[in-house]
Amino acid sequence: MIKILLCCGGGFSSSFVAERMKKEIQNLGMEDDVMIEFSPFSIAKNRFLEFDIVVCCPRLNIYVKQLVEKEDIPIPIYVLPPRMYGNMEIKEIYQDACDLIQMFQETHQNPVHFPHEDNVLRITRQCAYRHQ
Repeated sequence: MIKILLCCGGGFSSSFVAERMKKEIQNLGMEDDVMIEFSPFSIAKNRFLEFDIVVCCPRLNIYVKQLVEKEDIPIPIYVLPPRMYGNMEIKEIYQDACDLIQMFQETHQNPVHFPHEDNVLRITRQCAYRHQ
């Protein structure tokens, strides 16, 4: 099972999205594959070790970069492309999370991103990287 921590600035949008995604996980029968929780980014660091990956809303891009410059974070931190954050389909997020966790295990670079996607604000895909 992949454990995802979804973060936004104050936790309001991520809490709503996480609750919607939890229902989607149940509807799709993915309870053995993935679980998702939310946290405001400002306090999320205390919970990182409970999860396999931290997925952040696009507007946290600068804060994620600042955090990884100061600290060595032991799990992957991924900033979602803007259109994926708006769409948030659990199957697509799950697929990206699986791929990104594997990439991080090989590179240990944060924030983790797919090839040619280092500038998150220029990414226009709405689906998992491998499905484009």
